[in-house]
Amino acid sequence: MKKRYLVVGIGGRGIGMFVQPILKMFPDVAELAGLCDINLTRMKNVCKDLNINVPLFTDLDEALKKLKPDRVICCTRDSAHDKVIVKGLLAGCDVITEKPMTIDDARCRAILAAEKKSGRKVTVTFNYRYATLHTHLKRALMDGRIGQPYSADFNWYLDCHHGTDYFRRWHAHMANCGGLLVHKATHHFDLINWWLDDEPEAVFAFGARNVFGPGKRANPPAAEKRCMTCKNRCPYFWDITASASAKKLYVDTEQDGDRYIRDGCVFRDGIDIYDTMSVVVRYKGGKQLTYSLHAGLPYEGYRLAINGSKGRLDCFLPESGAPVRNIGGWEFTVTPIFSQSEGQQTFFVPSGKGGHGGGDPVLLEHVFRGGGEKDPYGRAAGSWAGAMSILIGVAANKSIATGKAVRIADLLRK
Repeated sequence: MKKRYLVVGIGGRGIGMFVQPILKMFPDVAELAGLCDINLTRMKNVCKDLNINVPLFTDLDEALKKLKPDRVICCTRDSAHDKVIVKGLLAGCDVITEKPMTIDDARCRAILAAEKKSGRKVTVTFNYRYATLHTHLKRALMDGRIGQPYSADFNWYLDCHHGTDYFRRWHAHMANCGGLLVHKATHHFDLINWWLDDEPEAVFAFGARNVFGPGKRANPPAAEKRCMTCKNRCPYFWDITASASAKKLYVDTEQDGDRYIRDGCVFRDGIDIYDTMSVVVRYKGGKQLTYSLHAGLPYEGYRLAINGSKGRLDCFLPESGAPVRNIGGWEFTVTPIFSQSEGQQTFFVPSGKGGHGGGDPVLLEHVFRGGGEKDPYGRAAGSWAGAMSILIGVAANKSIATGKAVRIADLLRK
């Protein structure tokens, strides 16, 4: 029997990751019951482009009452996730939400309470768990190739296209997304939690704005709020009108609903998220994580090392702009402690097909057709995994503000 879906939040992610797959890939098991967004013009444009005719709502309560969907898919701004999730659960729906599940500890507690009260289920779409390389890394750890893991180093680099974009968009404000330590790093913290098979206990962090925000441009011109009207083009200039899809989705709908400016100046007043972050995490089982995240770098990718009782796993995943050999996939190495010269092994992982390193298609199969219960890697993530990942970022933000370590258990108490 088909499940009926209400998609809430009609931006690029909601359309590409959920609306189009429901229509094109899963019509035998899924039906698009309707769309909900505060911008009616944007929804109408999307329906015209996709040649569909479904009910449109600007009020979530009305949509839930009239449509009575089986499942709600949440793709709104991060700061609105909790309202969508809680309302969906209490209306009797299962909820599928984009990461991060929410942006602070109070909202997190509200979601966990609503899930318990309603008896319904929250699924957090951690597509990085499903990426081909990450699944192979999980398998190597499960096979005991480095013995019992006890520490990890994880350094993530965002380039001057992708990393810069967070400072143009609504993500540039803590109140909207909890900063990159919540919005972006929730992916990374979840991976480490999953790889180490442990839960965080305490967090300490530092954060700074070294690249973006007010006062960070040399010889600043007259204040501009956006690229499109700026006559003093800096190296970060982005012409949003050069993309027909971006112009139609955002520029042409600015006067309706949210009045969202998609090409904000990366040096404008009000930017309060960090572009340089360092975090230390202690886990309940005694494991440790050192993590860093940097935005606006020459290239994108990450470096990972996991240390265990029998050896060390190393991986460098280059993405855009990184110096890398074109080998049609990725590599990681496992080095035993006492036989480095002859015992080191290099493993080759073929490139995955689809977004996020091959993760998106596999995740969508699990979301719409099930099968997560049969997954030996435990990639399907619920509300508790969502909580454990975002609370590391929430704790890190609190640590930066106070200069003190923050315990996760304290964030789960009212």
